[in-house]
Amino acid sequence: MDLSAGHAMIAVPPGRVSLSDRRSASSWAVDVGGYLLSATPVTQGGYEAVTGTRPSTARGERLPVEGVSWLDAIRFCDALSVREGLAPAYHGGGDPVWDRAADGYRLPTEAEWEHACRAGTSGARYGPLDEIAWYRGNSGERSHEVGGKRPNDWGLHDMLGNVWEWCWDAFAAPDHPGYRVLRGGGWCDEHWSCRASVRRRGHPGFRIDDVGFRIARSVPAG
Repeated sequence: MDLSAGHAMIAVPPGRVSLSDRRSASSWAVDVGGYLLSATPVTQGGYEAVTGTRPSTARGERLPVEGVSWLDAIRFCDALSVREGLAPAYHGGGDPVWDRAADGYRLPTEAEWEHACRAGTSGARYGPLDEIAWYRGNSGERSHEVGGKRPNDWGLHDMLGNVWEWCWDAFAAPDHPGYRVLRGGGWCDEHWSCRASVRRRGHPGFRIDDVGFRIARSVPAG
C-alpha cells in the first residue's frame, strides 16, 4: 500500500514479549506469531480516503489522524478491508467481536504492539528519545508528519511519541470496565510516558487530539 496514505505494511517476525502493569505490579509473557503492521500511524489523508471524513484538530495530509475513538478505528479497519476485497476482521457494531480467521485489517493486540515497538531490544526505548519520537520536549506541543523520526530496527516509525495508539485489548481493571488499551505516548507527553512498556486506558468512544492508531493484518497460516 501507499506510504503517503499511511498504510505501508511491515512484516513483523514472531517472538515472545513480556508485558507489565505498574498499577498491579504484575508482569506476564506472551508468545506472538508473525503479522503485518503499518510502518506509521494512519495519516489524515489515509483516513479520509477510506471514510470521507477528517476528524483531526490539526490539519495536514501526512499528519497522524487523531480525534478518533477505538470504535472509529475498528470501523476504519473494516471499511479498508472491504475496499481492498478482504474479509473484515470485526463484527458486531458497538460491541465488536474479532474474527481471528479473517484476512482483513485490524488493530494490533497489546502484545503485538509492544513486540513491534521493541524490535528485539530490551530497554525502555528502541533509541535516543529525541531521535525517535515527538514528545513534549521537542514537539512544540503539536503533532508532526509521520515518518519524520528514525524508525526502529524493523522499519516502524513513531512507535513512541506523536500520537497514542489504540490496541484491540480491553484494559483489565475493575474500576474501568470496557476500557481499551492505549500505547506509545504522544506529542504532549513528558519523556517518562514515551516508553515501550507504558500503558494507558480509554473508553471505546473517547476522542482527543493526541490519540490515533496504526493497523495490523494477520499472516495466513502456512
